[in-house]
Amino acid sequence: MPVFQLNELKELATNVFLASNVSPENAEIVADALVAAEADGLASHGIQRVTYYADQAKSGTVKGQVAPEVTQPAYAVVRVDAKDGFAYPAIKAGLDKAVDVVEKTGIVAVGIGNSHHCGVVGHHVEALADKGLVSLAFGNTPAAMAPWGGSRALYGTNPIAFASPRPNGAPLVVDFAMSKVARGKIMLAAKEGKPIEEGWALDKDGNPITDAEEALRGTLMPMGDAKGAALVMVVEILSAAFTGSHFGFEANSFFDTEGDPPRVGQFFIIFKPELFSPNYIERLGVMVQAIVEQPGTRLPGERRYGLRDKAHKEGVTIPDALYDDLKGRL
Repeated sequence: MPVFQLNELKELATNVFLASNVSPENAEIVADALVAAEADGLASHGIQRVTYYADQAKSGTVKGQVAPEVTQPAYAVVRVDAKDGFAYPAIKAGLDKAVDVVEKTGIVAVGIGNSHHCGVVGHHVEALADKGLVSLAFGNTPAAMAPWGGSRALYGTNPIAFASPRPNGAPLVVDFAMSKVARGKIMLAAKEGKPIEEGWALDKDGNPITDAEEALRGTLMPMGDAKGAALVMVVEILSAAFTGSHFGFEANSFFDTEGDPPRVGQFFIIFKPELFSPNYIERLGVMVQAIVEQPGTRLPGERRYGLRDKAHKEGVTIPDALYDDLKGRL
């Protein structure tokens, strides 16, 4: 498999987008996000997504040329209309505005509507933590999970992320999908012809399975069972109802090139922590220290940081078939 330095991989992805009816600004922002995912070892949200995004940009199921529209209907409320374009430029525009607003308000909510796949949600909140802010993020996705006790997919995998600055270290980042596993991992397993773990998904008749292809035709299991299913409903409400976007069962796939854009939503709550507690960072440090003092523990996100450092030094590999596909699009 070919080895790429991250800047080389970004250039390749950017050029594929430019050849696929995506504006230069959007191409760079989206390529940055996918390379960052690849560097963190999150291949399901990394460079393999370039092909799907490019195909959708060509077909119009994502609008590659549009610029998001940002409004501020109240002091601590930022609204972004992604206009059926990529989520990354819309989120960046909304969070850039929020960083200015939160200096005056101490807290701000950002809703992004008519959006698309938002990638590694933890990266968005990590960027805010780098600026000294604490944040929560929620996103909904096309239907993949049934309500508890049901058999028809209604909710998406609906990721949640939290990030905070911490003393003497990289930000504390918690990031997870509300399914037991991200749908992208099952798609990757299906593409590679590999089985999945039992308990990740059910087939269309509600039976546990390990076949990835059957899992994609069935439903994913929520983490936390009934309690997780209730929480995923809350994420659906915040992401879709609050932003005027499609619910998971109304949204088309992030991978299809036919039909309407998915028009899902994302929702962020951002805090300036020292306005709530002047010694917030110090207190957080006490808890972090109590965790890491215990043998066998590690903080969420630590593995990603290690992989990221290695990727910046040594580059990353991508499958030959994927590289050939991307080169063939230029």
